[in-house]
Amino acid sequence: MSDAESATNPSAAASIPKIHILGLGDDGLDGLSPTARQIVDRADLVVGTPRLLELAATEKSRQLVVGSDLDSAAAQIAAAADKRIVVLASGDPLFYGVARFFCDKLGKDRFDVVPHVSSMQLAFARVKESWEDAYLANLYKGPVDRVFDAIRVAEKVGLFTSDELTPAKIARELLDRRITYFRAYVCENLGSRDERVTHGELSDIAAQEFSPLNVMILVRKPNVPDKETDGQALRMFGNSDDVFLQSRPKHGLLTPAEVRCIALAQMNLRRDSVVWDIGAGSGSVAIEAAQLADAGKVFAIEMDVDDHQLILSNATRFGVTNLDAVLGRAPEAWGNLPNPDSVFVGGSGRTVKRIVELAFERIKPGGRIVASVGSIENLAALNETLSARTADAQVWMINVARGTYQLERVRFEAINPSFVVAATKPI
Repeated sequence: MSDAESATNPSAAASIPKIHILGLGDDGLDGLSPTARQIVDRADLVVGTPRLLELAATEKSRQLVVGSDLDSAAAQIAAAADKRIVVLASGDPLFYGVARFFCDKLGKDRFDVVPHVSSMQLAFARVKESWEDAYLANLYKGPVDRVFDAIRVAEKVGLFTSDELTPAKIARELLDRRITYFRAYVCENLGSRDERVTHGELSDIAAQEFSPLNVMILVRKPNVPDKETDGQALRMFGNSDDVFLQSRPKHGLLTPAEVRCIALAQMNLRRDSVVWDIGAGSGSVAIEAAQLADAGKVFAIEMDVDDHQLILSNATRFGVTNLDAVLGRAPEAWGNLPNPDSVFVGGSGRTVKRIVELAFERIKPGGRIVASVGSIENLAALNETLSARTADAQVWMINVARGTYQLERVRFEAINPSFVVAATKPI
């Protein structure tokens, strides 16, 4: 019956029984609730892969065996619409399962979904880790390089492995990419009698074989810096955040690429500019400024010893030789530095206003100061401070959401809003 016929004949639509999409675990019918078990027992037609049909222990006469051709399965289900149909799925049918496909294909109103615990949920439960903030990926689909780049900066990862990308191959690939800072868990045959959980270093996992029915979980070791990616060419500016070494647990305080691009554009850099980057962190702004002002000099001022070392390492990676990493607290650290043509200030503390005031005094006439802050209070303070000193003060609020791939969906994750304040010193 077509959707139009259903709309004009509600009683006919109501007489068509609902199709149940029912999640099943490796323990088969034993793991179902009495209500879910009754749904299977009463079905005229049970649809599923050979493995799921075997787990459900249904009679051959009631089975419709399906493989990877879901379009064909949808057509056969639609043709048997007058029957009581149960479609079997692994775990939660809506968590990377068949439910969304069939609902999109035949209409949500045709279905009731009865979920089981997903294998991903079970895996995280077995290793006693929450999964609400984990990066999840299915290695059967999507660009693999993008997955490994996401793993590089993640805290926790859940992976549906594949026949080609087994846990051992994944572990070797991570080690080859110098992503060595995860402890790995491989959860096999979850919910069945031969369930097994193996944990160890990536090198341990790389040397073992596992059942094809597995979920791999990676948990980052505490306080370990990211390793920069080697998989992409370095740009003059606007480099991806993950090409810079960053400190842990302060990861995420690096000036995001999108904000960095706007800040560098507002700094009015020339090839021979003298630049200060105050509160340089990992040095992303200073390094890209050094590439743009390749005949000038850039001073990256940072008081944290670990971050100072990261600036040096990142500068070596980018091959910049016109950058000096200055270890010290502003304003004392810039006492002997040459007056700058351009200054960038990144900070979130209460002292940022005073730093901007003092730095503005040192800027050459016609020079430019740019600050990036994350709070309304600091924005208001800096805008007031700079507007009192020059008629050329500007402010921006930058909201950016980045597209990410979570399983086969594109999702947008917002980075924290940033406020950028810029001003030119009168000549």
